[in-house]
Order: sequence, then structure tokens, then C-alpha cells
Amino acid sequence: MPGNTGMEQLIPIVNKLQDAFTQLGVHMTLDLPQIAVVGGQSAGKSSVLENFVGKDFLPRGSGIVTRRPLILQLIHGNAEYGEFLHCKGKKFVDFDEIRREIEGETDRVTGGNKGISNIPINLRVYSPNVLNLTLIDLPGLTKVPIGDQPIDIEQQIRNMINQFIKRDSCLILAVTPANTDLANSDALKLAKEVDPQGIRTIGVITKLDLMDEGTDARDILENKLLPLRRGYIGVVNRSQKDIEGRKDINAALAAERKFFLSHPSYRHLADRLGTPFLQRVLNQQLTNHIRDTLPGLRDKLQKQLLTLEKDVDQFKHFRPDDPAIKTKAMLQMIQQLQTDFERTIEGSGSAQINTMELSGGAKINRLFHERFPFEIVKMEFDEKELRREIAFAIRNIHGIRVGLFTPDMAFEAIVKKQITRLKEPSLKCVDLVVTELSNVVRICTDRMTRYPRLREEVERIITTQIRQKEQFCKEQICLLNDCELAYMNTNHEDFIGFANSLNFSAQNQSEAAAAKGSRGTLGNQVIRKGYMCIHNLGIMKGGSRDYWFVLTSENISWFKDEEEREKKYMLPLDGLKLRDIEQGFMSRRHMFALFNPDGRNVYKDYKQLELSCETLDEVDSWKASFLRAGVYPEKQTDQLNGEEGKRTVNDGASSSMDPQLERQVETIRNLVDSYMRIVTKTTRDLIPKTIMHMIINNCKDFINGELLAHIYASGDQSQLMEEAPEEAQKREDMMRMYHACKEALRIIGDVSMATVSTPVPPPVKNDWLASGMDNPRLSPPSPGGPRKPTPQMGTMGSSGSLGSRSVSVPLASGTGRPAPAIPNRPGGGAPPMPPGRPQGQALPAPLIPTRR
Repeated sequence: MPGNTGMEQLIPIVNKLQDAFTQLGVHMTLDLPQIAVVGGQSAGKSSVLENFVGKDFLPRGSGIVTRRPLILQLIHGNAEYGEFLHCKGKKFVDFDEIRREIEGETDRVTGGNKGISNIPINLRVYSPNVLNLTLIDLPGLTKVPIGDQPIDIEQQIRNMINQFIKRDSCLILAVTPANTDLANSDALKLAKEVDPQGIRTIGVITKLDLMDEGTDARDILENKLLPLRRGYIGVVNRSQKDIEGRKDINAALAAERKFFLSHPSYRHLADRLGTPFLQRVLNQQLTNHIRDTLPGLRDKLQKQLLTLEKDVDQFKHFRPDDPAIKTKAMLQMIQQLQTDFERTIEGSGSAQINTMELSGGAKINRLFHERFPFEIVKMEFDEKELRREIAFAIRNIHGIRVGLFTPDMAFEAIVKKQITRLKEPSLKCVDLVVTELSNVVRICTDRMTRYPRLREEVERIITTQIRQKEQFCKEQICLLNDCELAYMNTNHEDFIGFANSLNFSAQNQSEAAAAKGSRGTLGNQVIRKGYMCIHNLGIMKGGSRDYWFVLTSENISWFKDEEEREKKYMLPLDGLKLRDIEQGFMSRRHMFALFNPDGRNVYKDYKQLELSCETLDEVDSWKASFLRAGVYPEKQTDQLNGEEGKRTVNDGASSSMDPQLERQVETIRNLVDSYMRIVTKTTRDLIPKTIMHMIINNCKDFINGELLAHIYASGDQSQLMEEAPEEAQKREDMMRMYHACKEALRIIGDVSMATVSTPVPPPVKNDWLASGMDNPRLSPPSPGGPRKPTPQMGTMGSSGSLGSRSVSVPLASGTGRPAPAIPNRPGGGAPPMPPGRPQGQALPAPLIPTRR
């Protein structure tokens, strides 16, 4: 049964395209042109498909049998066999074995509880008795679950069917039995929902031989009653008795042909009915559809190919077993590591810039200039305890004598104790920098993921070097701290000396001077912007909301969003301090608050402004920014003010201090504060320089100069350059995808677009679908209903002969056609006249149908 030339050229292209992606194991979502078979249970879908193939191969049984979509590719060939894509290379010659494999593969995925799955089964059938077609057999529509079927089986099936037929590239084969009411066809209703214009829908009427005697579906097959844009095609399938009796399909096709030729209502349509004609119609419709789809498919493949070419360029000439290529690849990756590390630290620009958070040199810069100064300022000491220690030191130095002068040894003892406390934040800064440096190394070695042993060895070598230099740097920092302890330079130009000590207020004046100095230097410039959440200024107390904050050296303002158009409030920073707040129950945000030490309200009736950020790093960064604006964290002594009984002062050192001792304590206290400002300033300057010199620069020089030598000295380079299995698989998959795209484009390029296509039929009035479905009472008579006999042939006049017309599918709606010269229908009536017969002709009484 030959098909048209254009289809013979185009349909194999679809099969080759599917092979180019599915058989190679490449997953690509391509809307390839296909035909989906939709219908209710026992509508004859399986029989239609088996008639295409010419063999019995689909599962049979009661209830829902087709529970997975079956993508059936029919290919014209000399031999007759089937192939499943999940059984590559295995040919199924026995079609009973194909049926068992479909049943077994269905049960492997869906189990035995009548469930369904949208994972398709791909079957290719080669036969000399088929035309090249690609079809999808979908589960039959059912409404009432039976046995172990799930309650929502109807909705599951509808969702699965819609998943396939909603694609614009899918032709819909709506199968409806002739002995049911066509206006209530679920298949046509589903097709109408996704294809309201009827461009993609072809109607198939089955079981024409089971209609009541005296009734027929001629008006429907002529597309006059309940018209579709592409019309209807009638077929006659084998009965269940024929199937159980193993009636040959070729014999069934012959019987179908004989039925249409002998039936008085269908004789004039015999050349346009039956399975062979349905195959040719589908071929032509698929030809047109593929012609429209290929240009878009080509564009999609070309875009995919351009994307792949960038990634696959490095793999085109790659041979994993070539030692020269391995050595070259190792050298290139080491050079790339050197470049990436340099750019990440120095900030000279990198191909992969982190746009989500600070990293590399920017993160280390923040540690140096925000986190480290904040850690120093955050060091807490008890003012009362410090004065008590000074008093004890002075009295112990004087001994039994009464001291007339303030002893400088007390100053040295207290200062040394305070200098020693600077060691902890300094060493903590080293730890933070080393952590970030390790992260930089890990990020820079991401390009080595193809060679996991090389990456592991490189990270081990660099990390070992960093840890060694970390230890040396910590020793150097301890040495710097010891140097500060070794000699008290009281001749420093910034030291106030004994003469001015009594006129100097230690803590208050130092913080005020720092704040004033910072604000005087900064002016009112912006220090930081960003989102924070306010927790006690919502609609009601306890509410929270995110605002856009702008921190300057003099105030902090918050706006509705980052456009900064709607300012909510501006809060001056004078006299404010910071304190930490415990996280709320089930809260992951980190909180802190702005408050007034003297207890005044910060904003309206609120004693403090409670703020929070998502991460601790953001909170620390905001605290460091507040520090630059002169807002200092609350010290522990401030929280203990006013609390009694916390400490007991021995010997009356603080409670009953004589005026002379009190004056000496105040002097030492001011001198200690002045000198510690000098030491803190020096520490804040030297620690970053020491870390930069001894760790960061050293690590950079090591990577540039000595890393390669350490790699060669570590062992066999061939083992280091062993490719990771997952990377080898990734490369193979990428190359497979690349070649599949090229092959698909080559196949499309070989297509001759000079194939013949048929125009789309004109629209028809198919509102009967909507009205008939919504209101069954308004539905037209079913194909199985009685027909009105038409007048005798003698009344036709010169209307012409139907048999002399050439017919195309679908038949035009509403065209008058005289009855052919054939024997009278049962009951004495001639074949009915189509709509539009001359008025005034007498019509005999309708026949009462009787069931056979």
C-alpha cells in the first residue's frame, strides 16, 4: 500500500531525529510531530493501531489495559519485526512476545494496581505492510474506578492525555464508536479543549458494522452532521470474537473493504473509508505538519549547537591517554590557578566574579578594616575592677611606706595586662584570614574537577604552605606583642604624660574624641547602605518589616525601598550605643539594638531600636560601619551599673579610698587609657601588614614559583592526571549531544522542501461540541438513530451522479449530492439526500430501527 512521495521522505526524518537523541541517551525536549490516538475504553483504538501494523501485538483485557503512553513508530521495510528503545539491539520477531514485553514494561513502572504513568514506551515496528507513521497510543478514558483503580483515575488519565495533545505539534486522532452518541464523545471534547479551531483534529468512526439495522452514519462521514474541520473517516475493526478466533488482519481488511463496497449507504464513499485510506490521510496531514514544524526545529537545534560549541571546543581534539596532552593540561591549569588566585586577591578582575557575597581580597579587606577594629573595640573590661587593680598595685608598690608620688611601676603593670589582651583579637584575625584564603584556594581549583587527584594534591600542597606560614605569622604577632610589653615609650608624642593626666577623662573623652574625629573627618558622607529588619516598629508592637537603611557619619535613615523616595525616619547618632539581643524563638535572624545609655527614648516611645540581619557576617559588618560613625558597642560594665552585690571590694580599696590614693588611681587610669590608644593604633596598623606579608604574599609567591616543583616531586604525574569517571561521562555526554545536534541539522538540511502539501480545510461550525457537551438535551441525534428516507431516484432530476465526482478528505459541508444508481436501501428508501434538497418533496415516514 504505497504512500505519497513527500511522506516517504519526511516521516523517516522524524524517526532519525528521535534516534539522534533518544537512542544516544541524550534527553532533549523537542516537539516532534506525532499523532496521538484518543478515545474511550473499548472504542477500538487498539484495533485501529493493530490494523496499521497488520499484527496482533497490543495487550488485551477488561478494564484499563493501556496504562502508559505507547510511542509507536511504523517504518516501511522488507523485514517484519519490532524494537524497543529500552531493549536496544534486541529484535522481536514474535508479536506475541512484543505484547508480553509491553505488559511487563508497564508493570515494572506502574505496578499491578492499575495505576498509570506518563513515562512512554517507545516501540518501532518494521513491516512491508505499513506506511511510515509515528503514533502515540494513550490510555482510554474512563469515569468510574473499578477494583484497585485509584479514585482519581479519570483525572489522572485526562492530565496525561492533555500532556501530549496540548502541544501544537501533535495531531489528534479522536476515535469514537458509531454505536454511541457522537455529541457526547469525550475524545472530541478533549480535542476541542486543546484545539478549538479543529486544525489538528481528525475524527475516526469505528464499529460501523454494529449499528442498528436501518441506521447508518453517512451524514457524519460526509461531515454534514456534527461537522469537523478535517472531517471523519470510518473503519470497521475485528470483533472480539474475531480476535479470540485469531482472525487474520489481512482477512479483516478485506472484509472491511467488502463491507463498504456492499453497504448501500457507504458504497459511494468506499474509496474514502477504511484503514488504508485512514493511513494515507494521516500521512498527508503529517506531511503538512512536519513541513510547518521543521523550520522552528532547525532554529532550536542551531541555538543548542551554538551553546554546545563553546563548551565542546576544548574536547574536540581531546585524547585522555595521550601523556603530552595531560602534561599540557596540567601546566595550563596551574597557570590558570595562578592567574585566578592573583585576580581574586588583588581584585584586578576575574572571569567569574562573585555577585552574591564578598569573597577573596574584598573579604580580607573587610576583615582588616572592619572586623579587626571592631573586635578590638569590643574587648570588654570592668571599669570598677580596673580601678580596684590600680589601687592594689599602687598600695603594694608603696608597701609599708606612705606614697607621696604616683608610682610609674603601677602604670607599667596595668598597661602590660591590657597589652596582653590585644593578642587574642590579633590571632583571631589571622584565623579568619587563613579561613578565607583556604576558601579562595578551593574556589580557584574548581577548574581541576576533571582531575580530582590533581586537585586534591594541589589543595594539600597550598594548604600545608598556608598552615606553616600561619604558624610563623602567629609567632611574629606574639613577638610584636612582646615588643610592646618590653618597653613603655612614655616619650611618645601622642602620650599625655603625668602633667596632663588629671585633666584627662579616660573612657568618655577617648570615645568622644574618636567619634568627633571620625565625624569631623568623614563629614556627613554615606558609610553604608543596605536592608535590615526593624522588629519593634511594625503595625503593632512585636511586628517586623524590612527597610532600606542609609548610615552616614551623623545619622541613620530608613526608607521603604532602595529607591530612597519615601523616607520613614532619620535618627541622629549622638550618644547612641550598640548592644546584642538574643534571637527570638524559632528565629534564625541575628539581632542587635541601638539605645541611649542614659535611658532616653530612641524613637517615640521605644527605648531601643531593634534591628536584625539574615547572617552573622552582615551583623558584624553593620557593627563595624556603626563603629566608623562613632557608635560604640555597649561594654559589660554598662550592663552592670546600678546592680548591687555583684562584687565585694576587699580592704576598702574602692569604697573607702583616701583622697590621695584616689587621685593617684585617676592619674594612672588616664595614663593607661592614653598609652593604650597609642598601642591599639599601632596594632591596628601592624597586624594587617604582618598578615599580608607573611601569609598572603608568601602564598602568592609560592603558587607562582614553587607549586609546580612540589607537584612534580609529589609522585607519578600520570596518576595525578587520571580523569574523574563523572567528568569523563560528562565529556562523553556533551560530545554525544553535540554530534546529535549536528546529525539532526544534517538530516533536516537534506530535506527537499518541494514536497506537495494540501491546504488547511476551511473552518466549520462546530459549536455543537460545546452546546452538546454542556446540555445533553440539545445534542443532535446519534449515528445509531433512525434516518429519514429520501425520495426515489426519479425525483432527483438533473442533480448529477455522486459516483462521478472526485472526493477529497474532508468532504465539504453542506454540498448537495444526488444518490448514486445503486439498489434501494432496506425498507424501499433510496440513500438520503444531503441537506439542501429541494423543498416540497414528500418524505415517507421514518423507519423504526430494529436491533440485529
